[in-house]
Amino acid sequence: MALHSTRWLALAYFTYFFSYGIFLPFWSVWLKGMGLTPETIGILLGAGLVARFLGSLLIAPRVSDPSRLIAALRILALLALLFVLAFRAGTHVAWLMVVMIGFNLFFSPLVPLTDALANTWQKQIVMDYGRVRLWGSVAFVIGSALAGKLVSLYGHQAILALLILGIASMLLGMLLRPHILPQGSSRDRQHAGWPAWRSLIAQSWRFLACVCLLQGAHAAYYGFSAIYWQGAGYSASAVGYLWSLGVVAEVIIFALSNRLFRRFSARDLLLLSALCGVVRWGLMGWTTALPWLIVTQILHCGTFTVCHLAAMRYIATRQGSEVIRLQAVYSAVAMGGSIAVMTVFAGFLYQHLGHGVFWVMALVALPAMVLRPKVAASV
Repeated sequence: MALHSTRWLALAYFTYFFSYGIFLPFWSVWLKGMGLTPETIGILLGAGLVARFLGSLLIAPRVSDPSRLIAALRILALLALLFVLAFRAGTHVAWLMVVMIGFNLFFSPLVPLTDALANTWQKQIVMDYGRVRLWGSVAFVIGSALAGKLVSLYGHQAILALLILGIASMLLGMLLRPHILPQGSSRDRQHAGWPAWRSLIAQSWRFLACVCLLQGAHAAYYGFSAIYWQGAGYSASAVGYLWSLGVVAEVIIFALSNRLFRRFSARDLLLLSALCGVVRWGLMGWTTALPWLIVTQILHCGTFTVCHLAAMRYIATRQGSEVIRLQAVYSAVAMGGSIAVMTVFAGFLYQHLGHGVFWVMALVALPAMVLRPKVAASV
């Protein structure tokens, strides 16, 4: 059965982020339900974060030929399914550590490789990346909402069952044949040694520094906004609605991205994202009044979505295996490493400064205005 390439890609995003919408918010709940202490849960989750970083940085770039992207995605999806099934085999901490590392190691490269496939197909067929990627955001909301409902009805065991279903669906979707296969070249099949990596980093360091600052500035929001808002008197459900509003804004901008930003370069989009970041984090540090919180959540489409669109536009200017390598570095460093480091930093600041941590996040986003790459393509 052949599926239109854009629909194949949309299905891949949907099933991945549906699964991630179950895993990210609720995996600690499953671990707690298995009788583990908060300290042990923290160690397991931390090991998973390290494995995610390494998986994106080390495994994804091994796919040097774009024509092999779909085969790589299928293999990684199969390995992720095998490891998530292994969670059913035992509850000993050592076993859970091994499975946690293995699952994250193979689950995390699926994102940069899927984005690399999107960039490869954009050169072959007419495709609106934003309209395809929005299905991932929609799926994340559906997955987390469905998991929350099932946990309230059936307890923590529903989390693993739903996660297995999500990843199995991802594998089945990826086994379908896309209408147009991604194209590579014999030059892309050559192994990329250190000189190729060094050249890529030297050319793209401004871009990488910029996206690390803009994405890393989300750390205080991801880690402490719920605590901050509940401390200001908002209920847990109100906090959930505010988070959902940010995702809705994200979906809308993904849907309209081609129309809104047709004439924008990656440099222009990074400036817009930095401006939104300074305003959003400044407002969060200034007030918890509901009208302003609504504004800050709508600005999520500027701080996250516009930055991600800028990254995709910049990476798309690369050729062949360079797309995969830069996509892997972006996913590992900007979407993983910078947020992890800044989360530790934000925890210290929140303990000592309270809401002042968001003012610091505004300052973190500020240098991105200067660090933007000089041109949209190679620099």
